[in-house]
Amino acid sequence: MGRAYEVRKASIQKTGAAKAKLYSMYAREIYQAAKKFGTDPNSNAALKRLIERAKKEQVPSDIINRAIDKVNSGVDETYQEARYELFGPGGSTFIVECLTDNVNRTVSAIKAVLNKCHTKMGAIGSVSFQYDHLCVVGFKGITEEEVLNELIEQDVDIIDIETSDDLTIVYGKPNDLFKIKEAISNIKDVSFEIDEIVMIPKEKITLTGEDLEIFKRMNTMLDEIEDVQNIYHNVEI
Repeated sequence: MGRAYEVRKASIQKTGAAKAKLYSMYAREIYQAAKKFGTDPNSNAALKRLIERAKKEQVPSDIINRAIDKVNSGVDETYQEARYELFGPGGSTFIVECLTDNVNRTVSAIKAVLNKCHTKMGAIGSVSFQYDHLCVVGFKGITEEEVLNELIEQDVDIIDIETSDDLTIVYGKPNDLFKIKEAISNIKDVSFEIDEIVMIPKEKITLTGEDLEIFKRMNTMLDEIEDVQNIYHNVEI
């Protein structure tokens, strides 16, 4: 209990640059999902989920539609998923997930940030073992007891459940995301305020002074890289 999940983009300021980055992120993800599993959201659960999340984050419909239309019109763009494990200041760690059409460009951009912050990249697995790979679903209007009863009834396993303010948050294995959402929807038609597959640190650390300043600068610079989709870290902010 007590994981206190933080919504991925809660801290993104809605400046012009941040909006452009957000729109680009969703355009790529939606295109990728439509290309892999089909352009009809009714038969492509991953695409439907992305569209719902994009609309909640006020991504314009034309951005969403253009990404899907690319697939329908035969435009062939190739994006590759890439994950980088980084060591920051003062024992901090980062996992950076990217969706890119040019891995060399992405690696160069990340290495430039590391050089400026005097930090380094780790080998595959050097950081990720300190994180849990989970799906996270958050909603209001249903109690933990009601959720647990329905999940047991539907034979759906979860890893954890907690309540933060009025928000009930369920944690499970990534492959169980849609089963968990379906079970919750059987209880009541709710709006999912959190609907993510994430990396959550098993333990968090606190930074102060110069280490904290370097961490913040590093986090901001990584977030400004166009190919970066998600950044996870182990720092309590």
